[in-house]
Amino acid sequence: MAGSSLVLPMVLWGHQAPSHCISCLLLLPPGPSVLSGCQDGQLCLWDLAPGPQIQPRALLFGHSSSITCLAKASASQDLQYVVSASESGEMCLWDVDDGRCIEFTKLACTHTGIQFYPIPGGSQGRLLCHGHYPEILVLDAASLEVLYSLVSKIAPDWISAMTILPSQRTQGDTVVAVSVTGILKVWIMGSEEGRMQDAGEEESKPIHCQQCRSISLCPSAPHSLLVVCSQYWRVLDAGDYSVLCSVSSGKQVWSGGEFLDPDTVIVWNEDGNCFIYKLPASCLPASASFRIDVGKAMENLIPPTLIHVVQRAEHELLICPPVTGFFSGLLESHPNLLIQGNSSGRLSLWSIPENLDQHEGIPLVASLSLQEAFDSLSPHPAGIIDQLSCIPAFPDPLRVTSSVYIPIHGSLVCGREDGSIVIVPATQTAMVQLLQGEHALRRGWPPHRTLRAHRHRITCLLYPHQVSQRFHPSFLLSGSRDSSVILWDWISGERKQQFRVHGGEVRQLLVPPETCSPRVQQCICSVASDHSVALLSLRERKCILLASRHLFPVQAIKWRPADDFLVVGCEDGSVYVWQMDTGALDRCVMGLTAVEILNACDEAVPASMDALSHPAVNLKQAMTRRSLAALKNVAHQKLQTLATNLLAPEAADKSHLPKSPPNSLSIQSLKANSSDPDIHVLFFDVEALILQLLSDEASRSRNPSSSQDPIPKASGILDKGPSFLAANRAAVLFQQVKESIKENLKEHLLDEDEDEDGSVRSRDPKSKPLESHIPMDTARLFLSCLHAWGLDPNLDRLCLERLGMLRPHCAVSFGLLSRGAHMSLMLPGYARNSIGNTAWKTSGTYGISRAVTTQHLLSIISLANTLMGMSEATFLMGQRGGTSHWIPLEFPKDDPGIPIGIPTLSFPSGIPGLGNVAAPSDAAPAPSHPSFLVNEGWSQLAALHCVMLPDLLDPITFRPPLLEMLARRWQDRCLEVREAAQALLLAELRRMEQDGRKETIDAWAPYLPQYMDTVISPGVTPESIPMGSTSPDPIGSEARIQEEEQELVDDDIPAGLLSHPKSYEERRKQATAIVLLGVIGAEFGAELEPPKLHSRSRNSSQIPEGFGLTGSGANYSLARHTCKALTFLLLQPPSARLPAHSTIRRTAIDLIGRGFTVWEPHMDVSAVLLGLLELCAEADRHLGSIVPGLPLSPAADSARSARHALALIATARPPAFITTIAKEVHRHTALAANAQSQQSIHTSSLARAKGEILRVLEILIEKMPTDVVELLVEVMDIIMYCLEGSLVKKKGLQECFPAICRFYMVSYYERSHRIAVGARHGSVALYDIRTGKCQTIHGHKGPITAVAFAPDGRYLATYSNTDSHLCFWQMNTSLLGSIGMLNSAPQLRCVKTFQVPPVHPGSPGSQNSLRLARLIWTSNRNVILMAHDGKEHRFMV
Repeated sequence: MAGSSLVLPMVLWGHQAPSHCISCLLLLPPGPSVLSGCQDGQLCLWDLAPGPQIQPRALLFGHSSSITCLAKASASQDLQYVVSASESGEMCLWDVDDGRCIEFTKLACTHTGIQFYPIPGGSQGRLLCHGHYPEILVLDAASLEVLYSLVSKIAPDWISAMTILPSQRTQGDTVVAVSVTGILKVWIMGSEEGRMQDAGEEESKPIHCQQCRSISLCPSAPHSLLVVCSQYWRVLDAGDYSVLCSVSSGKQVWSGGEFLDPDTVIVWNEDGNCFIYKLPASCLPASASFRIDVGKAMENLIPPTLIHVVQRAEHELLICPPVTGFFSGLLESHPNLLIQGNSSGRLSLWSIPENLDQHEGIPLVASLSLQEAFDSLSPHPAGIIDQLSCIPAFPDPLRVTSSVYIPIHGSLVCGREDGSIVIVPATQTAMVQLLQGEHALRRGWPPHRTLRAHRHRITCLLYPHQVSQRFHPSFLLSGSRDSSVILWDWISGERKQQFRVHGGEVRQLLVPPETCSPRVQQCICSVASDHSVALLSLRERKCILLASRHLFPVQAIKWRPADDFLVVGCEDGSVYVWQMDTGALDRCVMGLTAVEILNACDEAVPASMDALSHPAVNLKQAMTRRSLAALKNVAHQKLQTLATNLLAPEAADKSHLPKSPPNSLSIQSLKANSSDPDIHVLFFDVEALILQLLSDEASRSRNPSSSQDPIPKASGILDKGPSFLAANRAAVLFQQVKESIKENLKEHLLDEDEDEDGSVRSRDPKSKPLESHIPMDTARLFLSCLHAWGLDPNLDRLCLERLGMLRPHCAVSFGLLSRGAHMSLMLPGYARNSIGNTAWKTSGTYGISRAVTTQHLLSIISLANTLMGMSEATFLMGQRGGTSHWIPLEFPKDDPGIPIGIPTLSFPSGIPGLGNVAAPSDAAPAPSHPSFLVNEGWSQLAALHCVMLPDLLDPITFRPPLLEMLARRWQDRCLEVREAAQALLLAELRRMEQDGRKETIDAWAPYLPQYMDTVISPGVTPESIPMGSTSPDPIGSEARIQEEEQELVDDDIPAGLLSHPKSYEERRKQATAIVLLGVIGAEFGAELEPPKLHSRSRNSSQIPEGFGLTGSGANYSLARHTCKALTFLLLQPPSARLPAHSTIRRTAIDLIGRGFTVWEPHMDVSAVLLGLLELCAEADRHLGSIVPGLPLSPAADSARSARHALALIATARPPAFITTIAKEVHRHTALAANAQSQQSIHTSSLARAKGEILRVLEILIEKMPTDVVELLVEVMDIIMYCLEGSLVKKKGLQECFPAICRFYMVSYYERSHRIAVGARHGSVALYDIRTGKCQTIHGHKGPITAVAFAPDGRYLATYSNTDSHLCFWQMNTSLLGSIGMLNSAPQLRCVKTFQVPPVHPGSPGSQNSLRLARLIWTSNRNVILMAHDGKEHRFMV
């Protein structure tokens, strides 16, 4: 789902907090905050407020098994980068501040400990990992790539614990580790230059410390090591590792310890109790009696003194030992902090004072569990159908235990713990939970249906039609704890069939792959807790296979359709192969053969056939699939390790969160643990929502009557891709739904069928279910939650009364979806952070993190702009979809006067700081029209969030949008999101002012890739290319491009690229640097206004250093390198790594056009223009087939961007464009004369883009005629090349290219097919269309003002206002001339010259000087010179 689309998660937690059995802890100083990992694979972020107070902020999903260790991953105190590792070998690098996954990988080994090692003298670092493997792996902290290993040459074994001793010498720091067999090993971390091979240990010494739990060093006196084992703890001398003192545990089991100071240690046990000991003098290097006990027997050593005991906070029943961590020197307020987390999700804090002797006890300073945080909130966190699940006698509503979303109908099916199933409109029920409004007061709202047949809780639901079209759309299956599976017709509410074949709770329902036999294709596979698997035929309504001889729980279901086999993998590693047609057990195998059989099934049936990747499938099933695929990865490990309880729904599986849902709203149920109720995450796909709204609008405008009928409107929700093909089927289905609702829900709409007195209620006929318009309802819910309420009371009132939005009644828990569908979800109490509730009131969701702010602003601005372009786009029920005036969507025109990439936000003039705005266009209705008021409301909403938000919010709590995220959406495939990103990025850059932009340039310049000049312009010899700027990347620039493209669209990089030496984040930064520096250079680096506005020149203080031509050498090269990168992306030939129409190429095209005046000195203008013309050659074909409301195809988008860039370049620098194209035309004309090159000439980009060149010339003539006149002869050369001679002879120049005939210094004579063009230097160019040749005559000393042929073609009159002369030229009428041999002899001669009084322009201005005077022939011998003021001078030849 992450993909390149803009997807925002929003979560409904319910009353019960998710399980959080804490397995590891980490304290993060900036913030400060605590990160806890749990047995189910989630991470929880807890904020520490002054006091200290604990507040859970967010839950991070991404691991599928227990978190084993956490470590910081950055030397910088500003970056909250953390690496987490799980039992299954997954590693994730998180930006905890944003809740964003930066990098992830999966290794074939389990880590039990990670330490961050900063590289001396640099910002980078290494991760030293140890675990269930016999070495220490050294990973790059940015890419999570294994660089090399620290290996054991003597007695290699798993490493139990490890620490790093800072070196006092120059040879490098020391890594000290203890293996599981009690052997201490030492490695030296020397210089890494040139060393990527494994390093052996420097020293190996048995110290007999079995089951070592931790090893730590005293920070203030690095001469002592504390080694904690299960049965004892010891202090060792860090010099020779001899024992200084030892303490036995007795009955308890030690689990860890740290130094408080050189003479005090704190040690804790598995019961959660902590003990503080004073060390004897023999352990203190400063003491005279240091090491006096070395060499003595353990029982004769002087024991430490126990001075304090810290008891566990809550004596609640725990299912596993608590986890304790001691963190020293990270917080100023509490320098020594003891943190403990337990299996009930409780976090406890003790602050250990500096002078322990003066304190009797160590009090608990803070303690909070997740459930207590949920219970303290008022109102309680809402579940998805709480209002329908309340039971009078119970405080909590019925728990939802399974759910499935049916997107075509917008319905959510929820199975509850009492065995009932509720079907409810998803957007309506979410509105009840989150938004204020009269709907929240109605009893039993929204309209719903309840299905009752199961006796126990629902364990799984399946809507098979969503997985495969072969199933009937009305089929719904439910599995329960009562061992039965029921087939429902969910539209009518009828129970079709109840299957009772299992002897235990039904755990899973699966759809067989398409390649199975026809009989099996109509079946559903069910898996139960009694280890049985059944194939239930929906057509025959019976069980056709019951596989029930498995001795252990089932963990894998595989299909072998070619052999008609069903393959079942069990937890003990055994595999059973069943024949599907006969139901017979074919064989049962163990060991490696079992693994090979499972792998063979994976190869025979693609992973997608597992039927578990669909968003509709319960997450419990989605979980299993990744684990099944993991069998292939761990085939070389012991078979026991396969049994990792894969059926239990663990963490959110990143490979099976919905990756690309075809719907604007997708609802996914999550479970932190199998015993938890469902958490419901609503995924809003902004691009899909915009698409649905636009396609609905387009269909309504084509068929106005459809707006009155809700059925076709509902079918409009089918959006991208193949879903459109199902429109008719959906319409039929909706008709069925509508009819069945009328028939079956007259009295039974609500769950509460009876009143408390038992009487059946009679329903008001008016309260039948509303025909909801799903895209509009989704937009209403989404925008109501996103809008920054409370900042502008007038706008709030407008939103409520005019636009129909609703105000949230509680803080909405949003989330962030990042790479690989890793996800962070805000916990319900996040708004009550350290600043109290005022923070929520002032910043709302815009105070969470910069990434969340970016996503939210992009979403609300793009949606507001979309709705602003629609007719009557209001959420008020009575006004929606009326017969109002339809305002066409603002699709960018081809006219370069409207810069296509620049958002068309129409800010109302009433907003302070935005100045006056032009009056509405003629197409818009009058201001009093309700449609205008609605559109103005959307306009104000967009303006508030785009421009005014930073000024209205508290700057301390407001988190501004991330420039790099906006840069990556500069050319988003969705036009509305693209325009929102561009508007936001430019607004943010302007808000930063020059100093902020300078910082941005300095921050991103190091990531700018260095490209060499690989594209040679025609006519440039290879020897003349400077070799100074060669690429430092040995792989070449092309390899880098792939990563940039992968990055810029935010897609996951293919698995084959993970081994590339550069990390995903580095590749991301390279692409982002090109775009960000390109945007800053284009928008702020030079004068970008058209030449006619030169009087409004930008002052020099607005140009960031580094992009002006006057900068120093280093800065000059920055503009040059940015230009080279953009040019490279444009001109690089299409390849698998850089497709022809990729996003990054389109971004480069756009930025070259926007900033051409900045890049021009550094680029090969000819090559760039030809590259753009090549992309424009098919523009009419691509752009002509655009369907309103649908996204542009990549080819059409590229053509559109290239066409716009050409227009921008031409209008920014007309002389450069005209002279460059004219030079190319002359070169092609010369090549055309060579017979050998004829073939390639006609297929060249110049020849194929003739229409595009004429289009740009037309724009130039209209917008910038003065510049065209300066180079009129070159322009005519280009026109002569682009126009077909035969067409001009047939239709005339006026019809073929009327724009050029506007000039008085151009004249065309039809009979002889000649064109006369007056040039600025006083000469006249005479073109013969028949031969394509040109002759030049000189007769004036200044620019030609007007030329005209006589009616009979015998004379040509030319006039120059500068030298005030009117000349008559006699045209040749000889035979030679008539057959086109103009150059055979000088055929023209000046027969008369008249002196004329000069004509003065009426007003200063370049436009007026072009229309000073014109020549009009009244007969074959008489001509009138007519001045602009109407004065006439008559002449006769």
